[in-house]
Amino acid sequence: MKVLIVGGGGREHALVKAVARSAHHPEILCAPGNGGTEMLAENVAVAAEDVEGLCKLARDRAIDLTVVGPEVPLCAGIVDRFEASGLRIFGPSRSAARLEGDKAYAKKLLAEARIPTAIGRSFDRYEYAREYIATRDSAQVVKAAGLAAGKGVVVCDDPSDALIEAERMMVEGKFGEAGRCIVVEEKLEGEELSIHAIIDGRSVYVLDASQDHKRLWDGDTGSNTGGMGAYSPAPRADAAVMSMVESEVLVPILDCLHRHDVDYRGVLYCGLMITHAGPKVLEFNCRFGDPESQVLLPRLKTDFVDIAQACIDGKLDGCEIEWDPRPAVCVVLASGGYPGTCEVGKPIEGIIEAGALENVTIQHAGTLREHDGWVTDGGRVLSVTALGDTLAQAHDRAYEAVKLISFEGMQYRTDIAHRALGSNVS
Repeated sequence: MKVLIVGGGGREHALVKAVARSAHHPEILCAPGNGGTEMLAENVAVAAEDVEGLCKLARDRAIDLTVVGPEVPLCAGIVDRFEASGLRIFGPSRSAARLEGDKAYAKKLLAEARIPTAIGRSFDRYEYAREYIATRDSAQVVKAAGLAAGKGVVVCDDPSDALIEAERMMVEGKFGEAGRCIVVEEKLEGEELSIHAIIDGRSVYVLDASQDHKRLWDGDTGSNTGGMGAYSPAPRADAAVMSMVESEVLVPILDCLHRHDVDYRGVLYCGLMITHAGPKVLEFNCRFGDPESQVLLPRLKTDFVDIAQACIDGKLDGCEIEWDPRPAVCVVLASGGYPGTCEVGKPIEGIIEAGALENVTIQHAGTLREHDGWVTDGGRVLSVTALGDTLAQAHDRAYEAVKLISFEGMQYRTDIAHRALGSNVS
């Protein structure tokens, strides 16, 4: 069996590791991969955005199953293209992936399905956005409606800052075409949760909850990033919250998509804010989160290849999904300057030593293999994940491994899982 993983970040390395554990013992290809994926897979120099190149690769190499990591190829229609060529692929179609690729469209569906979310409006003309923001007297969130690599959301505690951000996106082109249309909504207060579900068009399987840490610095301060760490399971996601998410968010949005003749298959990621009025949807993503994958997939005991195949075949209801009950904590190590411009090519020390610790796994993201070691090649460089009998033990073990790794300019948060661990975090 041959499996192709599309992408080259920490999520994709986690997917490679999950597929490598399969009882099918597949030959794994990763396009384009990174300095870590090549230890378990054959890296192939085809960009994740090159849909035609990936389709040709899958045909030429007789790939049996393709798993797509990032959102860009999904929103570009890679699943539609592969299926038209008779190739098996795990992920939502282009029309389904629009839930992530167009936040204005997602906001419209949330309203249609009567799903709890922040009060807000979408705009494709700056003058209308400016007029609306001028009427606001509380904190606002300005979102680029299109894909902006996880950095298109700006929280503005002062509404006047929202005016500036709207102009930067819509007039100055801060995020290019992704920001020509924006969503402006109230800032929700509470605790964020990431809920992933696997959907086969009919059945919905909700995965264990996780919590991401989007802000760059400790205490949830600093710039918004693609994610500086995560942990799973998240204690805040009790049985009542999980039941509400399934019945009041996932089922209604899928019913709404069906009414629009959209069949959803693959992973649906729901970003939530747990407010005093209950859970409200912040966003939908059409794939596994990063770094949430790095705490979910190491805890997955069921064969991931079997799950993906069952999803494609519409047979998820016959698939038993088991979890390692131990909590996982992931700490992201980023380059200096992240989430802005970063210097690359910095030698990385200690990866092997950190990965040798018991119940620790290292997922590469922005790395290149060089001689007998690795150098930095991006903003988020490594994810360090540890399992423990308790969340506190997983936290301590992850940071024990982090202290063994170094590269020039390395930055990371020291308080991952702080909401669950409280004052025990140090």
